[in-house]
Amino acid sequence: MLTIYGVYRSRAIRPLWVLEECEAPFTHVPVIQAYRLTGPAGPGAPLNTAMPEYLAINPLGQVPAMRDGALLLTESLAICLHIARKYGGPLGPASDDEASEMEQWALFAATAVEPAAIEILYTTRDGQAETPTGQGIIRLAAEKLRRPLARLEKHLTSRDWLMNRFTAADIMVAECLRYGQTYQPLLADHPNTARWLAAAQARPAFQTVWNRRAAEPE
Repeated sequence: MLTIYGVYRSRAIRPLWVLEECEAPFTHVPVIQAYRLTGPAGPGAPLNTAMPEYLAINPLGQVPAMRDGALLLTESLAICLHIARKYGGPLGPASDDEASEMEQWALFAATAVEPAAIEILYTTRDGQAETPTGQGIIRLAAEKLRRPLARLEKHLTSRDWLMNRFTAADIMVAECLRYGQTYQPLLADHPNTARWLAAAQARPAFQTVWNRRAAEPE
C-alpha cells in the first residue's frame, strides 16, 4: 500500500489532498519537522525528520516522502503527479499531452509561485507583517508574484480550472499560492484567480485535510 510520511502542517498536505480527492487507500505516517521540536533527539520525541530511521527514507530530512511498492519519492509535487497519474482517475492526465501540461503547472507552481509566496507566509508567521521591514519584504514578494498572477488571471478568464476539469494541477498551484493568500491585495487585484482559489479550497476534500491540519499542534 502507498505510504505518505509527513504531518498535515507541511508540504505533505499537497499529496494528502490529492489522496483525499481520489479516495485511494494509503497509510499515513505523521513525521513532524525536527525544527518544530525543542528536543528532536530526546527521549519520548515523536518521529521526526532528524531521526535516523527517517533519514534512511529521505536523507535531506524533509517531508513529505512517499513509498509505493519499490518506488520512493521525496518531492511533494512529484508525489502529487504520481498519485494523480496512478490512482487519480480524472484527477490525473488522460493523455501524454495532458501529462505534459500537468507537469508544466507543477513546475510553474514550484518556480514562479512558491518562492515569493512563502516569503509572505514566513514574514506573517514570524509576526513581522506589521513592521516596516516586514511590510517591505511582503511588498517585494508580491511584486515578484505580479507576472505569475497575471498569467493565472488571463488563463482563468473563461475557465473554472487550470485544465478542462479539476485536476492535480489545481491542487499543486493552489497549495503554493496559499502561502501568500494572507496578503489581501495579492488576490484583490486578481479576481479570476481569487475565484478559482476559493473554489478549490471549498472542495470537500480540501476542507477535510484542512480540518486535520487544524487539529495538529502548531
